[in-house]
Amino acid sequence: MPQVVRSRVRALHGPPPVAPMPRRFRSLADREAVAVLHRAARVLIDALPELTDRLVEALREQEPAYRSAIEADAAEIWQEVHHSLRHNVGSLIQPREFRDAAHRTSRRIGEARAEQGLPLDAVLHAFRMGGAMVWQELVDDTARRHPEDIRLLVHVAADVWNFVDEHCGVVAEAYRQTERRLSWRRENRQRLMTAALLDGTAQIAELPDAAAMLGLPEHGRYAVLAVSTARRAPHGAARPPMTLPAGTDALWHPGPDAEFAILPLASRDGAAAPGAPFAETAATGSASAEGGDGPPGAPAGAVDGDAELAALAAGLSAPPGTRVGISSVVDGLAAVGDARRLAETALRACPAGGGVVLLDEQLPAALVVSSPGLGSALAARVLGPLDRLDPADRDVIIETLTAWLDSDGSAQRAGARLYCHRNTVLNRLRRFEQLTGRCLTRPSDAVEVSLALAARRLLTG
Repeated sequence: MPQVVRSRVRALHGPPPVAPMPRRFRSLADREAVAVLHRAARVLIDALPELTDRLVEALREQEPAYRSAIEADAAEIWQEVHHSLRHNVGSLIQPREFRDAAHRTSRRIGEARAEQGLPLDAVLHAFRMGGAMVWQELVDDTARRHPEDIRLLVHVAADVWNFVDEHCGVVAEAYRQTERRLSWRRENRQRLMTAALLDGTAQIAELPDAAAMLGLPEHGRYAVLAVSTARRAPHGAARPPMTLPAGTDALWHPGPDAEFAILPLASRDGAAAPGAPFAETAATGSASAEGGDGPPGAPAGAVDGDAELAALAAGLSAPPGTRVGISSVVDGLAAVGDARRLAETALRACPAGGGVVLLDEQLPAALVVSSPGLGSALAARVLGPLDRLDPADRDVIIETLTAWLDSDGSAQRAGARLYCHRNTVLNRLRRFEQLTGRCLTRPSDAVEVSLALAARRLLTG
């Protein structure tokens, strides 16, 4: 063991300034010190059970992280400590024979404690405590049995502590590798579970575990955000390049065509969902926060989900060209898949140039994009006669019709938008009625015209 450790130390600090002396001139004190070390270590082998008891008790008293592990399974910790001491003390006597086995033991301890969640500092502290106890036993035995040889142990002290440091390094590397593996496995499980929730394929029996794993309430209220940007986030990125309002908690997941975020909202009684600070922020802008009674029919103090989502939409900050669709509010993790489909529908209703669409505020447009075939047929049936006009003339009529509908049927306000007289607006609307046979004062015709315009805008660009 001493020869092995010394060669390692020399390798770290570079070659010696002069060539090493031939083996036949090796220091007599070194050889005698190794003999003293081996003699004391052989005595220590016979006292390993007692030494193990003392080290386990010392860990219980001095290392809080090990205290709980010992209380949970004292026999397992005792066997682990005894196994480690037996191989490590054996390595002091026969380094070549015991080195690999001692390393395997230290690696297994590092892996096991990482899986258990014991802090790495605590594991390294335990190894150093063991090294200190072994060294003290070697010194005490030599002083008691052969006091004249105690001075020789100074020559091997560095070797013993280098050995302890070597095994601390083995433990730390095994611990970190296991920690990385566990972290990857945990993150992968979270990704798979999040994907299952968004796809609607999660089993009912899996929902409690999913709630615990993701830190989400199983029976909370949720909305889903769908985001499409001109430039997708890099592979493996946690979220697209956008900013949510301060305090918003969101669980992001990449999809094939868009990024999705699961948003926990406030509960119906106004309390914030666990892990959802955004709910508290949004609640301050609701009717109940202003002293009102909340939406009609809601429990006293209930938070209006529309107000929460409206606050979210108003506080979004995204690069130009980003399209965002926000679903309706759903109840429970089991309904997150439905919310994801609603968010995709809202995303399809977004303008091509970018914008934010709350599904509940764009339900007619959502109907159109949910059935593009029927939407296109409706647009052709209602607006098709306009295609016989000159394109510029046709576009003027469509622009006027859109402005009039957006102005709630007010020719005055539509004229202000279009920078023309109200009579001009009315003349264009009458021309539309003559060309299409529709009557804009008839409710059913007005609904068809509105949906046809939405289909034309969303499905044909």
